[in-house]
Amino acid sequence: MNTIFRKSVLSVAGLAFAGGVFAGPIAAHANPVDAKPVAVAVQSAAPKPQGDQSRITLNDEQTANVKAIIAATKKAGLPERAAVISIATSLQESKLENLGHLGDMNDHDSLGLFQQRPSSGWGTPEQITDPAYSTTAFLKGLKQVDGWQDMALTDAAQTVQVSAYPDAYAQWEQQATDLVAQHWNS
Repeated sequence: MNTIFRKSVLSVAGLAFAGGVFAGPIAAHANPVDAKPVAVAVQSAAPKPQGDQSRITLNDEQTANVKAIIAATKKAGLPERAAVISIATSLQESKLENLGHLGDMNDHDSLGLFQQRPSSGWGTPEQITDPAYSTTAFLKGLKQVDGWQDMALTDAAQTVQVSAYPDAYAQWEQQATDLVAQHWNS
């Protein structure tokens, strides 16, 4: 939720409260009115996935990496949304495979689930290829993004990852959401 919208909601709520405080005693003695329920639109906690969605079938290693990402997210005290962003990012970067050096196919010195680079300060090759460490490093970056909880997934992921393909993360949001729903409490 952006700051302007949040302030607007709080202002309206404050006016409604103040009006109730001052009008309450008067309204309590007024004639009853037939009240009918009013539908209220509530904004979902997580934005809907953007654009066309991709999906892959996971093997045991990839499923174990999903569980490692969720465990690291819980250990960091972060909500399910952080795990969704982390898993979608890893789906884009490595298809949830803990990649070592890929030779000529490698993007610079990128390694691990998130294709983090030792030369960019993410950690040593050994650290980056440890799913718990690499997830914790990603989450540390995510926590530094002001308002990440209310951002579109692709914007939050891109702010941490600084990818050449900033919109690519969005295609994995639904599968990441489904995976978190499936494994968060297991």
